[in-house]
Amino acid sequence: MARFEFDPLGYVLFAFDWGHGDLSGENGPDKWQSETLKAIGEQMRGAESAVRMAIASGHGIGKTCLTAWVIHWFMATRPGCAGVVTANTRDQLINKTWRELAKWNARAINGHWFDWTATSFKSVERPETWFIAAQPWTKERSEAFAGLHEKDVLVLFDEASAIDDVIWDVASGAMTEKGALWLALGNPTRNTGRFHECFGRLRHRWTTRQIDSRDSARANKAEIQQWVDDYGEDSDFVRVRVKGEFPRAGSMQFIPGDLVDAAMARVPQSHMWEPLIMGVDVARFGDDQSVIAFRRGRDAASIPWVKYRGVDTMTLASEIARLADQEKVDAIFVDGVGIGAGVVDRLRQLKRQVFDVQSGGAPSAHMRTEEPIKVKNKRVEMWAYLRYWLKGGALPDDPELEADLTSIEYGYDADDRVQLEKVEDMKKRGLASPDCATALALTFAEPVAPKSEETAIIMGQKRQQQEEYDPYGPNAR
Repeated sequence: MARFEFDPLGYVLFAFDWGHGDLSGENGPDKWQSETLKAIGEQMRGAESAVRMAIASGHGIGKTCLTAWVIHWFMATRPGCAGVVTANTRDQLINKTWRELAKWNARAINGHWFDWTATSFKSVERPETWFIAAQPWTKERSEAFAGLHEKDVLVLFDEASAIDDVIWDVASGAMTEKGALWLALGNPTRNTGRFHECFGRLRHRWTTRQIDSRDSARANKAEIQQWVDDYGEDSDFVRVRVKGEFPRAGSMQFIPGDLVDAAMARVPQSHMWEPLIMGVDVARFGDDQSVIAFRRGRDAASIPWVKYRGVDTMTLASEIARLADQEKVDAIFVDGVGIGAGVVDRLRQLKRQVFDVQSGGAPSAHMRTEEPIKVKNKRVEMWAYLRYWLKGGALPDDPELEADLTSIEYGYDADDRVQLEKVEDMKKRGLASPDCATALALTFAEPVAPKSEETAIIMGQKRQQQEEYDPYGPNAR
């Protein structure tokens, strides 16, 4: 193995039994992978300082596979090395990046040299001084990325665009020896941050590559073409997920995490004359859930939400009717696309006034927010109102809701209209369907009038308050 110290491509071709067993039909790395491995070896051979390489790419080209090969090669050819591997999320790190390493170690001719655990990859011979660790990152525990000062150090960032700048700053302290290698790769989802700077103001320190998914033999060409057809060749979604280019917008994340955190910490406040609105997202697949959300003005936290798994449309409709009567709901909005149509029909049979929301339909003529945007369809419009409402709204403290709100991404179509990532594409990224967030977004499908003047007087409210009422949120009085 010593002869492959500066030849990671040669190592990968030698260490794995290409063409046999579960590699039957495989003859080696893809073209872009071979070029990258060769470039790493050439730079490591003649380097007088640490080697830094950043790779921005589209989806499905085999990035995770490359990370496993680099880790294995580094460990096998550098006795006593140390390293740390992290990713954008703990799930990505443990269930994808680190799991891929276990798979390739089982295939390696020298796999018995190493001991793989859920958090480390160690030499069997010298586990205390020859290892690479899987380390989820947090800004509060950034010191975990400091203190690597061995002769040979590997730092690897997977899905690097979403890793906080403070982690990059701390990790840079390990790049003091000429035997060090820092590899950062991922979809370029943000046009700010350290990963973006690798291709901009810090490009003199980094070797960079940008890989289009269509240039990879491993990528699903039919799926890619579907993305191009759905989102547009020059949309941010295609730029990021296919071309490996940075988005034109500041971030593809539609709802920032700080807005959600603030809303979950906010004390609910509402007025009784404000309408109580119910939003219902109907599950379409076995692993999804139907969710009933309640919102009165700025308050979406006081009435407990209800979630169902595995219920049929008739049962769900009966539950919706029961809860609407129990809470004295003023309007019911149901996602009527697909299986939701059956729920709408049943509610109408039960003599309930229900609004059938078609998320792919046309939006309203004008956006009633302080930050008007061009939206592609009704779904984007509802989510845009939801984002605006979060500035003053109160949410329940629900981890599922938080994940749903902050996971969805957006881009622009050819007409410069905002469009949201499809649920199917979120699932392909390993995310759950945003059922909870969709139920809340449905409460913004149409404006709902406040209580009648007579009701407001009975409740001791002033007519002036009603006139100032904004059904979409932060400006409500």
